[in-house]
Amino acid sequence: MTGKTVSIFGGAHIDRRARIAGETVPGASNPGSWFEEAGGGGFNAARNLARLGSVVRMISPRGGDAAGEMVAQAALHAGVVDCPFVFLDRKTPSYTAILENDGNLVIALADMDLYRMFSPRRLQQRAMRDHISMSDLIVTDANLSAETLAGLIERAGAERKPVAAIAISPAKVVRLSGSLSGIRFLFMNEAEARALAGRDVADPAEWPAVLGATGLSGGVVTRGGKPAIAFEGSQAVCVSPPSLDTLGDVTGAGDALAAGFLSAFLAGEALEMCLRSGIAASVVTVRSPLAVSEKMSAETLAEAIALVPPAEILS
Repeated sequence: MTGKTVSIFGGAHIDRRARIAGETVPGASNPGSWFEEAGGGGFNAARNLARLGSVVRMISPRGGDAAGEMVAQAALHAGVVDCPFVFLDRKTPSYTAILENDGNLVIALADMDLYRMFSPRRLQQRAMRDHISMSDLIVTDANLSAETLAGLIERAGAERKPVAAIAISPAKVVRLSGSLSGIRFLFMNEAEARALAGRDVADPAEWPAVLGATGLSGGVVTRGGKPAIAFEGSQAVCVSPPSLDTLGDVTGAGDALAAGFLSAFLAGEALEMCLRSGIAASVVTVRSPLAVSEKMSAETLAEAIALVPPAEILS
């Protein structure tokens, strides 16, 4: 348990997921099942960090509807301090995904217009300034506009607060391009890393140098079931995820990895242990049918870390 205070800005909305029952047949009706829960990259990370012992505030726009109330209840259940600004006449954003029978994503649709209402001017409000100044860590996701992200990262830098960011998607990660020098860690998959860097790599071990050339000082690149890579400055490590007998749902695994990594970071752990902790948190998550596992805790994470192989030093 870190006991540190984290303020998280970004997505807190509704996730709707459909899982195809058998083999996927493109262009046709597929039998399957439908599931709905609170989600969002920032909100998933917030709930995991709260369950791992941090004091977490979630700051996000929300609609005045039943979906917004579902998000509020999920925050309460996870122990997150909910700090929304509500637009009563608008609907809460949503993310709708179609998954194959094995849990892998087929296609998704993001209805996120409300996040445009989180303008840079809102960061000037006293409550927003207080959230930043009273935090040990600022986390944001790329659901917000490039202008708002730049304003948030600049203000956090002025307060000497470290900033971590979650890429969300290849289309959204580029919103962070003008603010990379102010980010301590950026969490992304390889598709998002390619979008940010504007190129691919022949060897995954090249990602730290390629991303460092963009102005990013640290980050994590995940690669599905392949080794993940973390770097900070001249340090770089990779860790292989353990093999799993059962796979619940990959939704939220990347957000959980960010939370596990940042929980270890707040506890003062070295880069390799931060990455192992992050991968362990993703293991706990993919074993669950939920985007945020009800079983996530410091004790469960410690058990999962024992399954994660030691890090390989790349630098």
